[in-house]
Amino acid sequence: MTLENALTGVNDQARGALPPEIFAILEADRRRGGATEFAEAGGKIDDFTLPGADGAPKSLGELVAAGPAVLVFYRGQWCPYCNLTLRTYQQEVLPELGKYGATLAAISPQRPDGSVPVEDLGFPVLSDVGSTVARGLGLSYPVSEPVRDAMESLGTDLEKVNGTWELVHPAVVVVDRDRVIRYIDVHPDFVTRTEPADILEAVKSL
Repeated sequence: MTLENALTGVNDQARGALPPEIFAILEADRRRGGATEFAEAGGKIDDFTLPGADGAPKSLGELVAAGPAVLVFYRGQWCPYCNLTLRTYQQEVLPELGKYGATLAAISPQRPDGSVPVEDLGFPVLSDVGSTVARGLGLSYPVSEPVRDAMESLGTDLEKVNGTWELVHPAVVVVDRDRVIRYIDVHPDFVTRTEPADILEAVKSL
């Protein structure tokens, strides 16, 4: 099964579990489209240091010290699509990266004390509070009022979780040792994500 098929299944479950009016708002939001000024391959990312969910900070320089880094930007622990994606990357991407001297790290705007997915992960989970790194890549955007109301009705208060009502478009960014973007795949439709095979092909091609 592809990651796309698995995520579609999660969305089908949400369709059946959520109030129809809430699901309609979230469905419209995922199909709204995104900004067209995302970072592009060939651009360079400034070095950054972000706190990890385990309390240990991690810099981009450390991540690319021995080879390329795969940076996975996700919405937060509360997002079932994100949790499934990270679990899939743990199973299908992480074991292969060692062949290429590459590392994997996940980044979300959540505060450090709430950024760990349900399952323990074998790669750093970093907290980009304020979306400083994500904003530099064009990934950050404000949550619309209808979506904010819908999320609050479901018990998700991003003001508490993130410190602000901002989210990031899910994305995978592959950076080489010089911090140059060699691959970037952004998904304004948050139900879709980068397939593991595409990530590995991007790393392998470096």
